[in-house]
Amino acid sequence: MIEQFEQSLPHGITLSCRAAGERGRPVLMFLHGFPEAAFVWDELLEHFARPENGAYRCVAPNLRGFERSTQPADVKQYRAKYLVQDIAALIAAEGAPLACLIAHDWGGAVAWNLANQLPQLTQRLAIINSPHPGTFLRDLQNDPRQQAASEYMNFLIRPDAEQRLRDNDYQMLWGFFTRWGGAPWLTESVKQQYRAVWDASLNGGLNYYRASPLRPPRPDDPAAATISLPREALTVNLPTLVIWGMEDAALPPGLIEGLDQYVAQLTVERVEGASHWIIHERPQFIAQRLAGFLAA
Repeated sequence: MIEQFEQSLPHGITLSCRAAGERGRPVLMFLHGFPEAAFVWDELLEHFARPENGAYRCVAPNLRGFERSTQPADVKQYRAKYLVQDIAALIAAEGAPLACLIAHDWGGAVAWNLANQLPQLTQRLAIINSPHPGTFLRDLQNDPRQQAASEYMNFLIRPDAEQRLRDNDYQMLWGFFTRWGGAPWLTESVKQQYRAVWDASLNGGLNYYRASPLRPPRPDDPAAATISLPREALTVNLPTLVIWGMEDAALPPGLIEGLDQYVAQLTVERVEGASHWIIHERPQFIAQRLAGFLAA
């Protein structure tokens, strides 16, 4: 059964969370992306809370800006250092370092940074279709395919993006899910969960794109072209599992090439026929691979 609660953090942010499993158990924490929310993890939360699957305490926060979590008006408040601060404080509120931090899309951006800066807060890291900042910056600067695939990011930072996305019952956002091969998992019930999140917090999610310079360069905005990241900000010294749906149109599989330069203890699982929305498409596959990683 999914528990819902709001966790107030010491620095003034409140995160609305979904959880399964008893407090005091080893903790798995799940971070969602855009345009998603914490509910996308429900099946995995319930799975890993069961005694036969480890009896974990499973927690999925809605990141700041999403659903009922605090939605700062200042775009600067969506920079990575503040997002990491939120998750570090949430881990502290759970009372112990994590058994694993599991993340997708924008949640992965937070998780990569936390694993680099505060590795003592989790024993393991699992990333699902979320680019490492080193390979993402490399390809945004040098790979025309990645630049074209990420061009949507320059749309999402526009002042009128929120209204455009809301038009015609979120027609454009449904297209994010269905444009590449359909989405049979997108039932009317799931759509209603998404509508509830977007009705409450769509602009907060867009602020992640507005706050980040990691997007394709344009004539009037150099964006990623002028960014340089020191190597010490990119290394991860934790056992790390990367699961990658190979049909991801926004994040082509070239992003996992060279990842071992930054992550010493790396396992990569390439999943043919799966897209960016692999959590919806193959939740039991994800559960199986995570179980093997946790037991290794």
